[in-house]
Amino acid sequence: MTDIPLQEPASRERASGAILYRLVWKWHFLASLYVLPFIAMLSLTGGIYLYKPQIEAWLYADRLTVEVGDQMQSLEAQAAALGTIERLRGVTIEVDPARSTVIEYNDADGVRSIAWIDPYTVDVLAKVPRDEMAMRVLRKLHGELLLGDVGTKFVELAAHWTIVMFVTGAILWWPRGQRRWSDTVALPTGSPRTRSWWRETHLFTGLLATILIVPIVISGLPWTDVWGGGLSRVQEATDQTSRSLRFGGAAPKSTATEGETVAWAEVVAIAESEGLVYPLEMHPPRRADDAFWIRSASTHRPDQSELVIDRYTGEVLARVDFADNPPVARAVSWGISFHQGEAYGWLNLAQNTVAAALGVLLAISGFVAWWMRRPKGSLGVPAAPYASLSTGMILTAIALMILFPLMGASLIVALVFDRLIFRRFGLFRTTCS
Repeated sequence: MTDIPLQEPASRERASGAILYRLVWKWHFLASLYVLPFIAMLSLTGGIYLYKPQIEAWLYADRLTVEVGDQMQSLEAQAAALGTIERLRGVTIEVDPARSTVIEYNDADGVRSIAWIDPYTVDVLAKVPRDEMAMRVLRKLHGELLLGDVGTKFVELAAHWTIVMFVTGAILWWPRGQRRWSDTVALPTGSPRTRSWWRETHLFTGLLATILIVPIVISGLPWTDVWGGGLSRVQEATDQTSRSLRFGGAAPKSTATEGETVAWAEVVAIAESEGLVYPLEMHPPRRADDAFWIRSASTHRPDQSELVIDRYTGEVLARVDFADNPPVARAVSWGISFHQGEAYGWLNLAQNTVAAALGVLLAISGFVAWWMRRPKGSLGVPAAPYASLSTGMILTAIALMILFPLMGASLIVALVFDRLIFRRFGLFRTTCS
């Protein structure tokens, strides 16, 4: 909200020095009211999701591993074991002979599902609606609060305001007065029963969190509706979109519309001969002139090549390698890989795990420090004088509003509410310093 004095002076002071510090502190506090619960939730869910492969290997151990038999059945026979289905979406093949085949499909009722098939006996080991899988639910909680498109907007808004929170937090952390540089990087001292200990914990955690969490937040923005949608439009206008043929469009068709379809095993063999790295994900053709699409599902981005193969001749009609993508598309893809802790092996995983733990601690320490500071019966909004902003501060605010449009829109709404409602009823008045 705007800065409302307890007794409004006749003229405004220029926002500089100590005045600027109090303005920043107030905006940091107000941003944190919305952001910190999201920081805690996103850090917790994101930290768990980093270990999706390990967690699913434990949860689904009974269906991921099979006893190696004498002869694998054809992939077509494995898919046929599902019986009547609406659509076969994809088949994932591992190089390990003791692994089951994973098939994604729409069942007879149109429900998108996952099945695990024993490649030797074609027994259906298990099948489950995709959206009921534990890690899928966790991902939807992380990205949309289980509220669909509405939830994604709240999460994106939190991401935008998180940037504001960290920028204002960095200003508050910066040494001023008797606070020395050595104080800014020192571990908290004293007793956890004191507000000063929690405040110092919050400042120290905030320093580390700024370094580790901000890149994660930024790398996740391409997934969002508003910011990510804007980026997609910019990519399209500048020819920086992904060259992937996965979702049709530019993917070539088979050269004929009838004939005998090549065996799925032959398609896999062609992918192997073309150097694609396991695991392989294959989408069989649906219509008469469709082609096979197969790609490497490796988490290592440079390995993610894909092929389009004629369903009747086995000819490779198109190939797209990761390096074929334009710079912006590659950067976005690497950002997603970094966000998921996959970009540079165990170090990326460890780094993001630490970031997740810091996010939870940052939220807890900020809440406790506020709770111990606030006057009884009040939110304890930091006191800030009635001050005019400099041209530089105004331009910075405008730039942030353009760069993060949801944050800008919410700020305009907040200022309108402040002018029409909060001032009239005395809400969010500054009550402590």
